[in-house]
Amino acid sequence: MTPLAALLVARIRAGGPITVAEYMADCLLHPVHGYYTTRDPFGAAGDFTTAPEISQMFGELLGLALAQAWLDQGAPAPFTLAELGPGRGTLMADALRATRGVPGFHAAAEVVLVEASPRLRQVQAQTLSAAGRAVQWQASVAGLPDRPLFLIANELLDALPIRQFQLTAEGWRERLVGLAGDRLGFGLSPPLPRVPQTPAFGAASPGDLVEHGAAARDLAAMVLRPVLGHGGLAVFIDYGGWRSRGDTLQALRRHAWDHPLAHPGEADLTAHVDFEALAAGRPHHYTTQGEFLRRLGIAARADRLSQSLTGAARESHLAALRRLTHADEMGSVFKVLALTRADAPLPPGFAP
Repeated sequence: MTPLAALLVARIRAGGPITVAEYMADCLLHPVHGYYTTRDPFGAAGDFTTAPEISQMFGELLGLALAQAWLDQGAPAPFTLAELGPGRGTLMADALRATRGVPGFHAAAEVVLVEASPRLRQVQAQTLSAAGRAVQWQASVAGLPDRPLFLIANELLDALPIRQFQLTAEGWRERLVGLAGDRLGFGLSPPLPRVPQTPAFGAASPGDLVEHGAAARDLAAMVLRPVLGHGGLAVFIDYGGWRSRGDTLQALRRHAWDHPLAHPGEADLTAHVDFEALAAGRPHHYTTQGEFLRRLGIAARADRLSQSLTGAARESHLAALRRLTHADEMGSVFKVLALTRADAPLPPGFAP
């Protein structure tokens, strides 16, 4: 039993079952035993690898897409160039390198990284100092300046806490984390008088499980305030679908699947993003990661980079291209949601 598991068992024994959202929040961000507060989880030595670590092309194209959107919206100055959950800082470093030649872009940009983990902030500082760019950090999106905002969030929403609800013969009940003997186990609450009002709940049939990401919806609303007020663009890239369907809570530990309750604090916990709930009532554009990157010109960029590569290096480069774009890999599982003003030009990467 992990140290955090022991704390959770004692907490549940004293106060009763907790929601899946409460469990996820403790597992990921507990100040002493949380997954993100105690380690660098990225890359081969960690538990998973994200798109910016797979290939420089990902961050380069994202940066150029934001720069083009900035130009299309009249090149407002000053503006905030932000990333939420920036991992090691690789994506932002690649984006800044790719956009050095965009006239006025760097001079007008204030780079802000929104990161809660002190450990990851240290890693990001090293990465961005090597890129020769001063950055600021904020603990939450609430600290973002009130001015035009051009923002990227890659594989962030999937790690935000979600609640789970199941439609039973007695009505909606919430899935909770309780005790099965001396260990953690799943159970259901008594029937509930009400549940969140999202399209997924309205479309559910008896036996269906629906996930509700209030934290993701609140974050999207906060990000959209400066965009609607002053202009800009927020691009969210994550795995999920247009509507919540079934139990998607999963754990990853040492690059292998793990049971979500097996190693609290020592495994990454994620859930698929319900993009329909995020987009509801907001100006938006939506597509798959593969299609998005193809429209941004990843094939041409890959071809140019491959000209200087041979042997294993070239094979690895082409494998990265496939991993990012192919429908059997990240290309269709990952989706891209852009939030912007209704009167803003169509963002790069989205078909008319």
